[in-house]
Amino acid sequence: MTAAIAISPTSARRFMRRALLLDQPAPDIATALAHHAYIQIDPINITGRMHDLILRNRVISYREGDLMRHLHGHDQPLLAAQRTAFEHHLPSTGILVAFPLAAWPHLLTANAARSRRTGAWSGQLTARERKLSQHVLKEIASRGPLRSADFQDERRASQQVWGTMRLVKSAMQKLFFHGQLLIAGRTADNHRLYDLPERVLPKAILRLAAPPADETTRWLILTSLRQRRLVPLKKKELPLVEDLVQAVKIDGCSTLYCLRDDLPLFELPPTIPERTAPLHLLAPLDPLIYDRRVTSALWDFDYTWEVYTPPAKRQRGYYALPVLVDTELIGHIDPKADRTKKKLHIVSRRIRRGHKVSPAVKALALWLGLKP
Repeated sequence: MTAAIAISPTSARRFMRRALLLDQPAPDIATALAHHAYIQIDPINITGRMHDLILRNRVISYREGDLMRHLHGHDQPLLAAQRTAFEHHLPSTGILVAFPLAAWPHLLTANAARSRRTGAWSGQLTARERKLSQHVLKEIASRGPLRSADFQDERRASQQVWGTMRLVKSAMQKLFFHGQLLIAGRTADNHRLYDLPERVLPKAILRLAAPPADETTRWLILTSLRQRRLVPLKKKELPLVEDLVQAVKIDGCSTLYCLRDDLPLFELPPTIPERTAPLHLLAPLDPLIYDRRVTSALWDFDYTWEVYTPPAKRQRGYYALPVLVDTELIGHIDPKADRTKKKLHIVSRRIRRGHKVSPAVKALALWLGLKP
């Protein structure tokens, strides 16, 4: 690998904006998904769902709900041969994401490993779940995509993660983690519809075998690089991708790495004068701020998503959105959508003096179909 290049913090920040599609959004969802390797999915809907807020800044004319329509169809569900992406978990994590089809074989080993280990959420089926699963798979094969609420069995699972769970929901969830069921669509209220893999993914994709372990590890590292574009790498990770990455030295930061293909982005001049740069309201798990250590060191901005923080300990708010302008993160706003009254409320805000966020708030409200 070539020697590290020295970059100023401002240049590195500008690079991240460009590399993460904030300066020039993608023409469509498929392009953005291929560029980022995956888009994180989250069901919480306070002011739009996480994946929609991420793509709103990265896809031209993106509408709320477009990712789910891209994954599963709009008026009619997509046939397996028509699909170009699917929902599943990043290996060895509980993070649900939208993947392009090429990711599927890299998930096979993790799916199989989950089915062999203990665990109430994604581990092996219990004896009761195993027996019930035979019925579930038979019904889905016969009736098509189903959700757990379509089964009348009211027994409760003996192992619990959060609260109580019906046995059928627990079994279907595990079958999904093991790759025996896949998400074929979602109801209007976002509940999953499960179907057999052969009716969700194209035959050519399902025929692919799991790659060797080191190949999947390399894929995971490259996926992280494509997701965030400027990342730290562990000593054991670097040898697996050193032919494709470039070390970057930035004042105040540990050594970071980018893809060599992204290097030309460092050389581009600023596209928008700072005084006229638009504000971006970032999703709480936006790729630009996802790594808290990098965000703190490079952007001089400390941020934690506080949705799971006890109310008394929150410093920013339940669903605070960081505010980006040019090469600065200038604070956050905590909005909440009142869908009944069609109004977007700002619960709290903390913005650096001299900046106005009202145009960005109005744009968010209009995007949600609400009044600011």
